Amino acid sequence: MAVGIHTLSQSCSSPLLLASRRFLIPTLALLVIVAAGCSDQHKNKSAAEALTLFGNIDIREIQLAFQDGGRILNLNVDEGDRVHSGQVVAVLDPVRFQWEVSKITGEMTAQARVLDRLRRGSRPQEVAKAQAGVAAAQANLKEAELTLSRKKSLILTNHISQQEVDNATASVQTLSAALKLAVEDASLAIEGPRKEDIAAAEATLAALQAAKELAEKKLSDTQLVAPAEGTIRNRILEPGAMVSTGTPVLTLALTDPIWARAYISEPDLGKVREGMRAELRTDSHPDKVYKGWVGFISPTAEFTPKTVETTELRTKLVYRARIFACDPQQELRLGMPVTVTVNTEKDQSLKRSCSD
Repeated sequence: MAVGIHTLSQSCSSPLLLASRRFLIPTLALLVIVAAGCSDQHKNKSAAEALTLFGNIDIREIQLAFQDGGRILNLNVDEGDRVHSGQVVAVLDPVRFQWEVSKITGEMTAQARVLDRLRRGSRPQEVAKAQAGVAAAQANLKEAELTLSRKKSLILTNHISQQEVDNATASVQTLSAALKLAVEDASLAIEGPRKEDIAAAEATLAALQAAKELAEKKLSDTQLVAPAEGTIRNRILEPGAMVSTGTPVLTLALTDPIWARAYISEPDLGKVREGMRAELRTDSHPDKVYKGWVGFISPTAEFTPKTVETTELRTKLVYRARIFACDPQQELRLGMPVTVTVNTEKDQSLKRSCSD
């Protein structure tokens, strides 16, 4: 047994085995160094392809107001309520506007009757009356002419005075003028209204139609509707309050789309372009990632705002960027600080909406 152990000890200490050991150890060390270098290179490459920005959630706001003054009849929403586009959020007392619509509607009806009468022209009875007037004027003139003729023959025998002849002559002249007047009236009755009168009546009716449409629009505007989907942020006035044109009643915060306002330093500006994919993280939900994309980069430089918390110098020139975010659960709030990671790979597909 002792001999076997001695023999094994001698074989382990043979020159060939010792040389193998000396070669194997440096090889393993080299492999470890190469693996560590590849890992560091991969990390550096990943870090180089990701740009970290800091910013805040920015939400647009709309001051909702009535287009006309009046008394608020009802407010259908309260602060914090979610509203949809076209939803009625407030109502103005509509009584005055309803009266205005009724008034103009009556005026339009009357003017339409006038225009219809002008377009139809004279009635057959009116034409016949005018023609009968002409016939009557002709008969009167003929009678006066006969009377004048008799009196002219009597004056030759001194049976009547010159005054009677002069009166008969004047009567003929008067009745002759009356005949001309009757003929013109009959002509007007046959021809009908002038085209200018019809055009004027049509213009008046068109003006009334426009006035009615305006009155109806004012009546419709007594219902204040949300122009887009969002959240009621502030209820400024209450029912019963008198408002003038443009007085804010509610404040609507638009939640679609929603974005983060971040700033890109000048050395990193060439790495980012619109449409690059991004990820947003917040302190409120540190384990949750909000998908997004770069929607806008300002063309002008500015100094870093004091509200931006970065590790860089605050006097450094930066460019404002808008990072759109997909927030289906409505968890991002106005002013919330966010950390934005932009994937700056040049061969990546661009993103333009949350559905991409």
